[in-house]
Amino acid sequence: MSNYHTTVLLNEAVDLLNIKKGKWYIDATLGGGGHSFEILKRGGRVLGIDTDQEALDYVREEIKNQKSKIKIDDFNLTKGNFKDIDEIAKKTGIEKVQGIIYDLGVSSHQLDDWSRGFSFQGEGLLDMRMDQDLGVKAADLINILTKGELIELFTKLGEEYFASRIAEGIVQARKIEHISTTLELSEIVRRNVPNFKSKINPATKVFQALRIAVNDEFNNLKESLPKAIKLLEPGGRMAVIAFHSLEDRIVKYQFREWEEAGIGKLVTKKPLIPSDEEIKNNKRSRSAKLRIIEKI
Repeated sequence: MSNYHTTVLLNEAVDLLNIKKGKWYIDATLGGGGHSFEILKRGGRVLGIDTDQEALDYVREEIKNQKSKIKIDDFNLTKGNFKDIDEIAKKTGIEKVQGIIYDLGVSSHQLDDWSRGFSFQGEGLLDMRMDQDLGVKAADLINILTKGELIELFTKLGEEYFASRIAEGIVQARKIEHISTTLELSEIVRRNVPNFKSKINPATKVFQALRIAVNDEFNNLKESLPKAIKLLEPGGRMAVIAFHSLEDRIVKYQFREWEEAGIGKLVTKKPLIPSDEEIKNNKRSRSAKLRIIEKI
Protein backbone atom coordinates (compact mmCIF):
# COMPACT_ATOMS: atom_id res chain seq x y z
CA MET A 1 0.00 0.00 0.00
CA SER A 2 2.99 2.31 0.55
CA ASN A 3 3.17 3.54 -3.06
CA TYR A 4 -0.36 4.96 -2.77
CA HIS A 5 -0.85 5.81 0.89
CA THR A 6 0.90 5.21 4.20
CA THR A 7 -1.82 4.19 6.63
CA VAL A 8 -1.65 5.97 9.99
CA LEU A 9 -2.15 4.13 13.32
CA LEU A 10 -2.87 0.95 11.38
CA ASN A 11 -2.35 -1.69 14.06
CA GLU A 12 -3.66 0.45 16.92
CA ALA A 13 -6.95 1.10 15.10
CA VAL A 14 -7.53 -2.43 13.85
CA ASP A 15 -6.45 -4.02 17.15
CA LEU A 16 -9.02 -1.96 19.03
CA LEU A 17 -11.77 -2.68 16.51
CA ASN A 18 -11.51 -6.19 17.95
CA ILE A 19 -12.07 -8.00 14.63
CA LYS A 20 -14.44 -10.97 14.70
CA LYS A 21 -14.15 -13.51 11.89
CA GLY A 22 -16.94 -13.46 9.34
CA LYS A 23 -18.42 -10.17 10.60
CA TRP A 24 -18.92 -7.08 8.43
CA TYR A 25 -16.91 -3.88 8.89
CA ILE A 26 -17.15 -0.56 7.08
CA ASP A 27 -14.07 1.35 6.00
CA ALA A 28 -15.76 4.70 5.46
CA THR A 29 -12.63 6.28 3.95
CA LEU A 30 -11.02 3.53 1.88
CA GLY A 31 -8.00 5.46 0.55
CA GLY A 32 -5.24 3.00 -0.26
CA GLY A 33 -7.08 0.22 1.56
CA GLY A 34 -4.59 -0.16 4.42
CA HIS A 35 -7.18 -0.59 7.18
CA SER A 36 -9.43 -2.69 4.95
CA PHE A 37 -6.74 -5.19 3.99
CA GLU A 38 -5.70 -5.56 7.63
CA ILE A 39 -9.31 -6.24 8.67
CA LEU A 40 -9.61 -8.83 5.90
CA LYS A 41 -6.35 -10.43 6.99
CA ARG A 42 -7.82 -10.90 10.46
CA GLY A 43 -10.95 -12.60 9.12
CA GLY A 44 -13.37 -9.68 8.83
CA ARG A 45 -15.46 -8.75 5.79
CA VAL A 46 -15.31 -5.18 4.51
CA LEU A 47 -17.50 -2.62 2.80
CA GLY A 48 -15.07 0.02 1.54
CA ILE A 49 -16.38 3.49 0.68
CA ASP A 50 -14.56 6.38 -0.99
CA THR A 51 -15.53 9.49 -2.95
CA ASP A 52 -12.28 9.34 -4.92
CA GLN A 53 -12.47 7.08 -7.99
CA GLU A 54 -8.67 6.83 -8.11
CA ALA A 55 -8.65 5.24 -4.64
CA LEU A 56 -11.25 2.67 -5.69
CA ASP A 57 -9.33 1.86 -8.88
CA TYR A 58 -6.12 1.44 -6.92
CA VAL A 59 -7.66 -0.92 -4.37
CA ARG A 60 -9.36 -2.98 -7.10
CA GLU A 61 -5.93 -3.46 -8.68
CA GLU A 62 -4.52 -4.50 -5.29
CA ILE A 63 -7.34 -7.03 -4.93
CA LYS A 64 -6.33 -8.55 -8.28
CA ASN A 65 -2.74 -8.79 -7.05
CA GLN A 66 -3.89 -10.51 -3.83
CA LYS A 67 -6.78 -12.51 -5.30
CA SER A 68 -5.48 -15.77 -3.84
CA LYS A 69 -5.79 -14.25 -0.33
CA ILE A 70 -9.09 -12.37 -0.68
CA LYS A 71 -12.55 -13.79 -1.27
CA ILE A 72 -14.52 -11.50 -3.57
CA ASP A 73 -17.63 -11.85 -1.40
CA ASP A 74 -15.68 -10.52 1.60
CA PHE A 75 -14.70 -7.16 0.07
CA ASN A 76 -17.31 -4.83 -1.39
CA LEU A 77 -16.18 -1.48 -2.85
CA THR A 78 -18.52 1.46 -3.40
CA LYS A 79 -18.05 5.02 -4.67
CA GLY A 80 -19.89 7.39 -2.38
CA ASN A 81 -19.68 9.89 0.44
CA PHE A 82 -19.68 8.56 3.99
CA LYS A 83 -22.44 11.03 4.87
CA ASP A 84 -24.66 8.48 3.09
CA ILE A 85 -23.18 5.53 4.99
CA ASP A 86 -26.59 4.10 5.94
CA GLU A 87 -27.96 4.19 2.38
CA ILE A 88 -24.75 2.71 0.97
CA ALA A 89 -24.84 -0.16 3.47
CA LYS A 90 -28.52 -0.82 2.73
CA LYS A 91 -27.92 -0.92 -1.04
CA THR A 92 -25.13 -3.40 -0.44
CA GLY A 93 -27.49 -5.61 1.56
CA ILE A 94 -25.78 -4.96 4.89
CA GLU A 95 -28.10 -4.16 7.80
CA LYS A 96 -25.70 -4.26 10.76
CA VAL A 97 -21.91 -4.22 11.11
CA GLN A 98 -19.43 -5.11 13.83
CA GLY A 99 -17.17 -2.13 13.27
CA ILE A 100 -16.67 1.11 11.37
CA ILE A 101 -13.47 3.05 10.77
CA TYR A 102 -12.98 6.61 9.52
CA ASP A 103 -9.51 7.86 8.56
CA LEU A 104 -10.19 11.55 7.94
CA GLY A 105 -6.82 12.50 6.51
CA VAL A 106 -5.91 13.25 2.90
CA SER A 107 -4.23 10.27 1.26
CA SER A 108 -0.52 10.41 0.42
CA HIS A 109 -1.46 9.90 -3.23
CA GLN A 110 -3.75 12.93 -3.24
CA LEU A 111 -1.00 15.08 -1.74
CA ASP A 112 1.76 13.73 -3.98
CA ASP A 113 -0.25 14.03 -7.20
CA TRP A 114 0.19 17.77 -7.72
CA SER A 115 -2.48 17.83 -10.43
CA ARG A 116 -5.10 17.27 -7.70
CA GLY A 117 -4.24 20.65 -6.14
CA PHE A 118 -4.03 19.53 -2.52
CA SER A 119 -0.36 20.36 -2.04
CA PHE A 120 1.66 23.57 -2.05
CA GLN A 121 4.84 21.56 -2.68
CA GLY A 122 4.42 21.55 -6.47
CA GLU A 123 2.61 23.26 -9.32
CA GLY A 124 -0.99 22.22 -9.92
CA LEU A 125 -4.38 23.72 -10.57
CA LEU A 126 -6.28 24.77 -7.42
CA ASP A 127 -8.72 21.88 -7.44
CA MET A 128 -8.82 19.99 -4.08
CA ARG A 129 -11.94 17.97 -4.90
CA MET A 130 -11.78 14.49 -3.43
CA ASP A 131 -14.78 13.60 -5.59
CA GLN A 132 -14.01 14.79 -9.12
CA ASP A 133 -17.76 15.02 -9.79
CA LEU A 134 -18.13 17.95 -7.38
CA GLY A 135 -18.77 21.28 -9.08
CA VAL A 136 -16.84 23.77 -6.92
CA LYS A 137 -13.04 23.83 -6.90
CA ALA A 138 -10.66 25.64 -4.55
CA ALA A 139 -9.89 28.18 -7.30
CA ASP A 140 -13.58 29.11 -7.43
CA LEU A 141 -13.59 29.96 -3.72
CA ILE A 142 -10.32 31.90 -3.89
CA ASN A 143 -11.49 34.04 -6.79
CA ILE A 144 -15.16 34.54 -5.89
CA LEU A 145 -15.40 34.91 -2.09
CA THR A 146 -15.28 38.41 -0.64
CA LYS A 147 -12.46 39.45 1.66
CA GLY A 148 -14.73 38.98 4.69
CA GLU A 149 -15.77 35.51 3.53
CA LEU A 150 -12.13 34.52 3.00
CA ILE A 151 -11.23 35.77 6.49
CA GLU A 152 -14.06 33.72 7.97
CA LEU A 153 -13.04 30.65 5.97
CA PHE A 154 -9.37 30.80 6.98
CA THR A 155 -10.20 31.61 10.60
CA LYS A 156 -12.93 29.04 11.20
CA LEU A 157 -11.64 26.12 9.17
CA GLY A 158 -7.91 26.82 9.21
CA GLU A 159 -7.52 28.57 12.58
CA GLU A 160 -5.18 30.90 10.68
CA TYR A 161 -3.90 33.82 12.81
CA PHE A 162 -3.03 35.98 9.80
CA ALA A 163 -6.34 35.35 8.00
CA SER A 164 -7.04 39.05 7.43
CA ARG A 165 -3.62 39.81 5.92
CA ILE A 166 -3.78 36.73 3.68
CA ALA A 167 -7.32 37.52 2.52
CA GLU A 168 -6.28 41.09 1.64
CA GLY A 169 -3.28 39.74 -0.28
CA ILE A 170 -5.53 37.38 -2.25
CA VAL A 171 -8.02 40.16 -3.09
CA GLN A 172 -5.23 42.45 -4.33
CA ALA A 173 -3.54 39.67 -6.35
CA ARG A 174 -6.72 38.56 -8.11
CA LYS A 175 -7.41 42.15 -9.26
CA ILE A 176 -4.33 41.76 -11.44
CA GLU A 177 -4.81 38.13 -12.49
CA HIS A 178 -7.08 35.16 -11.77
CA ILE A 179 -5.43 32.91 -9.13
CA SER A 180 -5.40 29.42 -10.59
CA THR A 181 -2.45 27.40 -9.28
CA THR A 182 -1.21 26.04 -5.97
CA LEU A 183 2.14 27.83 -6.19
CA GLU A 184 0.48 31.17 -6.97
CA LEU A 185 -1.65 30.89 -3.83
CA SER A 186 1.23 29.59 -1.73
CA GLU A 187 3.38 32.56 -2.74
CA ILE A 188 0.60 35.05 -1.90
CA VAL A 189 0.25 33.48 1.55
CA ARG A 190 4.01 33.53 2.13
CA ARG A 191 4.22 37.23 1.26
CA ASN A 192 1.49 38.05 3.76
CA VAL A 193 2.69 36.07 6.78
CA PRO A 194 5.16 38.33 8.64
CA ASN A 195 8.43 37.10 10.14
CA PHE A 196 7.75 33.52 9.14
CA LYS A 197 10.10 31.17 11.05
CA SER A 198 8.11 27.98 11.66
CA LYS A 199 9.18 24.69 10.07
CA ILE A 200 5.58 24.24 8.89
CA ASN A 201 4.84 25.91 5.54
CA PRO A 202 2.82 29.14 6.05
CA ALA A 203 0.29 27.99 3.44
CA THR A 204 -0.61 24.86 5.41
CA LYS A 205 -3.66 26.22 7.22
CA VAL A 206 -5.01 28.08 4.20
CA PHE A 207 -4.81 24.97 2.01
CA GLN A 208 -6.36 22.91 4.79
CA ALA A 209 -9.27 25.34 5.15
CA LEU A 210 -9.92 25.36 1.41
CA ARG A 211 -9.88 21.56 1.20
CA ILE A 212 -12.32 21.26 4.10
CA ALA A 213 -14.65 23.83 2.49
CA VAL A 214 -14.52 22.35 -1.02
CA ASN A 215 -15.36 18.87 0.28
CA ASP A 216 -17.71 20.05 3.08
CA GLU A 217 -15.80 17.74 5.38
CA PHE A 218 -17.06 18.86 8.79
CA ASN A 219 -20.74 18.79 7.82
CA ASN A 220 -20.33 15.40 6.19
CA LEU A 221 -18.77 14.05 9.38
CA LYS A 222 -21.51 15.50 11.59
CA GLU A 223 -24.12 13.92 9.33
CA SER A 224 -22.38 10.56 9.08
CA LEU A 225 -21.61 9.72 12.72
CA PRO A 226 -25.23 9.40 13.97
CA LYS A 227 -26.04 7.16 11.01
CA ALA A 228 -22.97 5.05 11.66
CA ILE A 229 -23.77 4.35 15.32
CA LYS A 230 -27.17 3.00 14.26
CA LEU A 231 -25.46 0.55 11.91
CA LEU A 232 -23.34 -0.93 14.70
CA GLU A 233 -24.26 -4.17 16.45
CA PRO A 234 -24.26 -3.99 20.26
CA GLY A 235 -20.63 -4.55 21.19
CA GLY A 236 -19.52 -3.21 17.83
CA ARG A 237 -16.91 -0.47 17.72
CA MET A 238 -16.32 2.75 15.82
CA ALA A 239 -12.82 4.13 15.28
CA VAL A 240 -12.13 7.66 14.03
CA ILE A 241 -8.71 9.04 13.13
CA ALA A 242 -8.79 12.85 12.91
CA PHE A 243 -6.01 15.20 11.80
CA HIS A 244 -7.59 18.58 12.53
CA SER A 245 -8.42 19.94 15.99
CA LEU A 246 -11.95 20.98 14.99
CA GLU A 247 -12.57 17.62 13.34
CA ASP A 248 -11.36 15.82 16.45
CA ARG A 249 -13.61 18.03 18.58
CA ILE A 250 -16.67 16.95 16.57
CA VAL A 251 -15.79 13.31 17.27
CA LYS A 252 -14.94 13.94 20.92
CA TYR A 253 -18.24 15.67 21.70
CA GLN A 254 -20.31 13.16 19.74
CA PHE A 255 -18.69 10.22 21.55
CA ARG A 256 -19.17 11.95 24.90
CA GLU A 257 -22.84 12.58 24.10
CA TRP A 258 -23.37 8.90 23.26
CA GLU A 259 -21.67 7.83 26.48
CA GLU A 260 -23.81 10.18 28.57
CA ALA A 261 -26.94 8.88 26.82
CA GLY A 262 -25.97 5.26 27.53
CA ILE A 263 -25.59 4.49 23.84
CA GLY A 264 -21.88 3.71 23.97
CA LYS A 265 -18.82 3.51 26.17
CA LEU A 266 -15.43 5.01 25.40
CA VAL A 267 -12.68 2.52 24.59
CA THR A 268 -10.13 5.35 24.49
CA LYS A 269 -10.55 7.78 27.39
CA LYS A 270 -7.92 9.97 25.73
CA PRO A 271 -7.08 9.88 22.02
CA LEU A 272 -4.25 7.63 20.90
CA ILE A 273 -1.48 9.34 18.94
CA PRO A 274 1.29 7.96 16.71
CA SER A 275 4.51 6.81 18.30
CA ASP A 276 7.71 8.78 17.84
CA GLU A 277 8.86 6.01 15.50
CA GLU A 278 5.77 6.31 13.30
CA ILE A 279 6.10 10.10 13.12
CA LYS A 280 9.77 9.72 12.21
CA ASN A 281 8.85 7.35 9.36
CA ASN A 282 5.77 9.30 8.27
CA LYS A 283 5.77 13.02 9.17
CA ARG A 284 2.20 13.35 7.90
CA SER A 285 1.02 11.24 10.84
CA ARG A 286 2.13 13.79 13.45
CA SER A 287 -1.29 15.40 14.04
CA ALA A 288 -3.33 12.17 14.03
CA LYS A 289 -5.67 11.36 16.94
CA LEU A 290 -7.54 8.08 17.26
CA ARG A 291 -10.75 7.78 19.27
CA ILE A 292 -12.81 4.60 19.66
CA ILE A 293 -16.25 3.97 21.13
CA GLU A 294 -18.13 0.71 21.68
CA LYS A 295 -21.87 0.54 21.21
CA ILE A 296 -23.78 -0.73 24.24
